[in-house]
Amino acid sequence: MPAADDSAGAIAALFADVFRLLESWRDQATASLGPSTTPSALDALASRLVLPELEADSLLIGAGFIAAPDYVHAGDVHFAWWLGPLDAGPIFGSTQTPTRLDLSTRGYADYLRDVRGLEWYATPAATMAPHVTGPYVDHLCTCDYIVTLTVPALVDGAMVGVVGADIAVRRLEREVLPVLLQHPEGLALVNADGRVVVSTEPSTPAGALVSQDAASIECAGIPLRVVTL
Repeated sequence: MPAADDSAGAIAALFADVFRLLESWRDQATASLGPSTTPSALDALASRLVLPELEADSLLIGAGFIAAPDYVHAGDVHFAWWLGPLDAGPIFGSTQTPTRLDLSTRGYADYLRDVRGLEWYATPAATMAPHVTGPYVDHLCTCDYIVTLTVPALVDGAMVGVVGADIAVRRLEREVLPVLLQHPEGLALVNADGRVVVSTEPSTPAGALVSQDAASIECAGIPLRVVTL
């Protein structure tokens, strides 16, 4: 029977694959960007990179480039971000093809005017390293639990934004639950705060908190761990 550390290793490998994709997009983007750029140019670049992935049967529910404040000529934060096909939901309903995120239609998105205080931006900016944020409820697009993966993007030594991707927890369960269920005991994938991402136990669903004292194994390279319930 596989041990819990095998589960942690498999999950770390899954996230490493996504980060390699993000780093590839980041490297291609920064090779084409200068000290400043226009919103339309950034949109065109990001769409060329992320749309092929979102049009496939992807793990990702959304992806793109979020510019640092004042980087684009518009002088404000800019989301060059696309959503993959969505199941029925309260905002978009069902969509069959990727759609661009349009913040101008989101009257409740004022908190995004300055992204520097948001974890998915602030942590990569502080550490210059990849980061996983969540799980949290995505009130902007899906109204469901997601995790967000981001990597910092630099041009001439200055951070110009982050390249990122969202993974719906419901979609992540399809990959992670079979791994966790190979273990005879109940297991959960949790973040650094002990908040559940995926669990084999119905009593500890996504978003629930587990004890920080629970036996756990770190998932190498990401702020997630596998906890024995």
